[in-house]
Amino acid sequence: MFFYYLRLSALSYRRNPILSSLMVLAIAIGVGAYMVIFTLNYVMGGNPIPQKSAQLFHVQIDSGNPNTQDDPPTQLTYLDATALTQDGSAFRQTATSKFGEILEPIDDEVRPFSVVGRGTSADFFPMFNVPFLHGTPWDESADRNLQQVIVITKELNERLYGGDDSTGKTLRLGGYNFQIAGVLDDWAPVPKFYDVNNNAFEGGEEVFIPWNLITSLAFSRYGNTNCWKAPEEGIDGFLNSECVWIQYWVELRDSNEEADYLQFLNNYAAQQKEFGRLPREMNNALFDVEEWLSEQEVLPDETKILSALAAMLLAVCLLNTIGLLLSKFLGKSGEIGVRQALGAHKGSLFLQHIIEAGFIGLLGGLLGLVVAAAGLEGIKIILGEDLMRTDWIQLNPTVVAITLLLAVFATIAAGFYPIWRACNINPAIHLKTQ
Repeated sequence: MFFYYLRLSALSYRRNPILSSLMVLAIAIGVGAYMVIFTLNYVMGGNPIPQKSAQLFHVQIDSGNPNTQDDPPTQLTYLDATALTQDGSAFRQTATSKFGEILEPIDDEVRPFSVVGRGTSADFFPMFNVPFLHGTPWDESADRNLQQVIVITKELNERLYGGDDSTGKTLRLGGYNFQIAGVLDDWAPVPKFYDVNNNAFEGGEEVFIPWNLITSLAFSRYGNTNCWKAPEEGIDGFLNSECVWIQYWVELRDSNEEADYLQFLNNYAAQQKEFGRLPREMNNALFDVEEWLSEQEVLPDETKILSALAAMLLAVCLLNTIGLLLSKFLGKSGEIGVRQALGAHKGSLFLQHIIEAGFIGLLGGLLGLVVAAAGLEGIKIILGEDLMRTDWIQLNPTVVAITLLLAVFATIAAGFYPIWRACNINPAIHLKTQ
């Protein structure tokens, strides 16, 4: 019976193609526009590491200016990051920061080029579930002994080695030789939760090295550096200053470990106060991944406004659809009256036209996918690769399914009143005119 009603829906579309096409277009515009904003919110506001986001915590120590009421710094000083790393109280921990240097390929035909890298620790990779295509991360001894080892991305490996296993080979970075320990597989969390200080939606790093090598080899630091008082001259003066420039994450497996680590932070801060540091009132904190993204307002307020506007546009399109459905179904009153007189049950007629509304909604949803895809391409052009990585702005299977379901169910909901009106007209009125 369902397929019979579906065939009747197709025949009804053919009998009144202009009115039916207007409904499909209205639904496509409303649903397509809404899904453009939904896709942005879905990706930008999603959980980038749902498997263990509740076990990963960003560490915040209030080392800010005592003469202001500013929020605590979002990053740590070199003194604090080093002390926390040496203590090792967490199950896993990593200090991490961004840098940039010149990479000199072994192939003389390839000119040197700049790369963006990240200094981190061996724990970074298992903490954040970073997948490997070849090789493995370096071990903790490489962190302690400042071994010049490096992990590169799949894309860089393809550029330099044609995708072959390059582990064990030597790479020259910033004038120093590094041994390749591993090659990453595809890994691009959105948003880039482990460093939201610059742009949480920009492209990831191309190389990873032990964190302390950034300072020992005097690599160029990238990212935000904030100092509430001027550091002394020289690299040692900077490292011993109150300048914050390092992100620090820990992995804590349960609430007991979380409570213990927060107590450790408070004890550490109290000790530093005795040494004359951390002059502000103690305000240390641990934020898990979702809390940290919310705290840093990674999802822009503008997207909430756009969501409201898109929802209003969808509502307007559905109101227009109600009017068009009312015109379409009331125009079939004579047919409905004859069928009722011949014994058709009112429930069967109602179901038939519900399926017809769903059929129109499905067509609107398919066209809405085209509208949404075009809208997302427009978003890519507007944002541009200079502002952020745009390869994640695309329709994925989840968004496609949501689009089609939204179109179908929204059209069915919009059709309830017109169908009810059409099915409740007294058939005798139409029989007299036949």
